[in-house]
Amino acid sequence: MDLFMLAMLVALGAFMLKSKYQRKRIALLGSHLGKYQIEKLMESLTEGYMRALGESDPARREQIWNLLTSTEASLCDQLNRLAADFAKVDEADARVSTLPLAIPYADKLFPAATFDLRKALAIHAQGVNQAVKNGAGRSAKAKAFTVSAELFLLQHSCHWFCKSRTVASARMLARQKTSYEQLVASVEPDTRKAYCSLTGC
Repeated sequence: MDLFMLAMLVALGAFMLKSKYQRKRIALLGSHLGKYQIEKLMESLTEGYMRALGESDPARREQIWNLLTSTEASLCDQLNRLAADFAKVDEADARVSTLPLAIPYADKLFPAATFDLRKALAIHAQGVNQAVKNGAGRSAKAKAFTVSAELFLLQHSCHWFCKSRTVASARMLARQKTSYEQLVASVEPDTRKAYCSLTGC
């Protein structure tokens, strides 16, 4: 067997191992997310924010902001419940590799280079709640920007858990035209401090 064939077999084996590993993680996170309507609420909220920001009539714009409060409250409640639910997952299954590339079972091979998704979800839930409450007294536009950043960083963590940091960042850049660094810089200061302490960002 020549080197080329050997390399092809090794590459194929590594790909199959990675795919199996990622499917297991997607199924684990999906089994918890499936109990809630978080994705639907996030979509409704971000679309509502865009409608409000694009509305030229101040009265109509204020009406849209007011209508979104119930969606914000529902989303906060469901994120809190998700964080509490996922906290019951075994720690070994909740570890996320901080290595930039997807290496199967890297969380087991290099435990020092990991963080706990259970803690990350708790940080994200708290961050969204804080941004929605708007204790900083931001304008409606600035509040929408901060809440959106919190939600996108939550999405990033979920994709990171299922795939890798590099894939999560690429998806965020492609879908939201926002870099990972921009997300981290745009969330609540308390979120950024706790998140960076956890992930080493």
